[in-house]
Amino acid sequence: MDTKIQVWLLDIHACIDEIFEFLGDRRDFMEYKSDLKTKKAVERNIEIIGEAMSRILKLDSNFPIDNAKKIIGTRNRIIHAYDNISDEIIWTIVIRDLPLLKKQIEDLNAGL
Repeated sequence: MDTKIQVWLLDIHACIDEIFEFLGDRRDFMEYKSDLKTKKAVERNIEIIGEAMSRILKLDSNFPIDNAKKIIGTRNRIIHAYDNISDEIIWTIVIRDLPLLKKQIEDLNAGL
């Protein structure tokens, strides 16, 4: 695996860890929704994840990450259509999609 891709995968993994650290063990939606700083921090990390994924696909368009284009699309929506992103959308990504992405990255790194 290309060294740049390895670094970007580590960046994605670190962002996911930060998001989960920001949310704590309870991961309470109402608490998240009322905490502007946490919401902004989570969104920023999702932007970084999307940018890293974009860089990976530019280097290897067939890189084996599920939903890679959707990840990039989410990044673009947060940045360019910020008024079209709801707390519920972000929360669904955090709870449903990020654990799967983290596992996939860990599996890829284990295969090195």
